[in-house]
Amino acid sequence: MIDSGKYLSRDKWKNRAKSKQKQDDSFFVHSSSIVDDNVKIGEGTKIWHFSHILSGTTIGKNCSFGQNCVVGGNVNIGNGVKVQNNVSIYEGVEIEDDVFLGPSMVFTNVINPRAFIKRKDEFKKTLLKKGCSIGANATIICGVTIGEYALIGSGAVINRDVPPYALMVGVPAKQIGWVGVSGNTLNFVDNIANDSDGRKYSIIENRLEII
Repeated sequence: MIDSGKYLSRDKWKNRAKSKQKQDDSFFVHSSSIVDDNVKIGEGTKIWHFSHILSGTTIGKNCSFGQNCVVGGNVNIGNGVKVQNNVSIYEGVEIEDDVFLGPSMVFTNVINPRAFIKRKDEFKKTLLKKGCSIGANATIICGVTIGEYALIGSGAVINRDVPPYALMVGVPAKQIGWVGVSGNTLNFVDNIANDSDGRKYSIIENRLEII
């Protein structure tokens, strides 16, 4: 077994993981997961089984990562982000606060990948704005921005920017409505929609506004 450089034997990794947990009790990393050097993890964050957080990544407070997640390197993730099982967040992706990533959803970071051509200098930025939700098995093509509180349906393919509060479904995804901060679909009467949380919305110049 390789036992030098950045590669550790099983016993050394177990000892390293235990040592790191003792040094910082403000967050939780399951013993089966790997956190590289030069990673920042916020208070209250939990990283569960078989995950790998790569160097240069910053994760905010009170986040949750399910089983078999890979993050980074050099990824920035805000506070309160919930990442379900089997999600890989690649370099080039930036995630703001309170974002939800459903099970097995997919990011890309290169438009025209080839196994035999290195294109790390061509990574395109993908930005997920505060409070948006991505459904299970959805695919986010790199280079797009998903607006605040938008809701991406399960299995959808996003290949263009998504407005705030938009409800997107299909392949490729199309907008079929609007959702509120609560995530509920909004129904309008005389251009006014009342949500269950007491907020009111109106469509002004093709944008959803809280009134």
